[in-house]
Amino acid sequence: MRWIAVSILAATLAGSASLVHSPASAASQAADTAGAKTWIGRAREIEDYLRTAPIVRREDTDRGVTRPVRAFFPPGGAIESMTWKALPPGRPHGYYESYKSEIAAYEIDKLLDLNMVPPKVERQLDGKTGVAVMWVTGARTFSELRGVPKPPPAMTAKFNGELARAKMFHNLIGDIDPNLGNWLVDSAWNVILIDQSRALTESTDLVHTMQSIDAPLWQRMRALSQAQLQATLSPWLDEGKIRALLSRRDRLQKEVDRLERQSRR
Repeated sequence: MRWIAVSILAATLAGSASLVHSPASAASQAADTAGAKTWIGRAREIEDYLRTAPIVRREDTDRGVTRPVRAFFPPGGAIESMTWKALPPGRPHGYYESYKSEIAAYEIDKLLDLNMVPPKVERQLDGKTGVAVMWVTGARTFSELRGVPKPPPAMTAKFNGELARAKMFHNLIGDIDPNLGNWLVDSAWNVILIDQSRALTESTDLVHTMQSIDAPLWQRMRALSQAQLQATLSPWLDEGKIRALLSRRDRLQKEVDRLERQSRR
């Protein structure tokens, strides 16, 4: 069922090929900080809170195969709640999964100044080590909306740009599970990405065929160095997985080249 969802998403996101988006205007950049991305400018504060804040109650969730626990913090804190799952590195459902991949994906999001992945940290609960993820309020999954939503005309360009950046990120991290339940959209038509537990393996395959490329994001991706990635990601990824990330970037370069050739026709 998960792979059917992936196919639906890939088909729905496909569109006419184009080269690169121009940098966003000041107005659209301001809009990017609205909506449910309340962690922007507060990421360090929220990370510390996720690590240490007391938990007052918990409830089970029905999100995905891993079924994370939702844990609530005392009223008036930095955030209302988090999801938590242990998910030690392994193949419990036939695919490699790891809570460490979740944290590494968030750290890469920060390196790229992407702001699509909510804060994630390592935390222990009941003697188990896992990932604590800020619960995003004010956003709905594409699955809840019964498919990729259609924005009003005034927001179409922004939303298409969000989808392009999300697909670029999924290709870079090799997220093989971009199903409809892992894409969220808020009232400002920001895209938010959750559940990267199956990403960042040693596979060099790309998940999406690109229809457009966001130029500023691509420049930031190209600027990532192996030394920088190693320094940031070594607690979460081994050298083989970091090399695979760089190989996926090389393959993404071929997608950029293909779009450039198409734009000249």
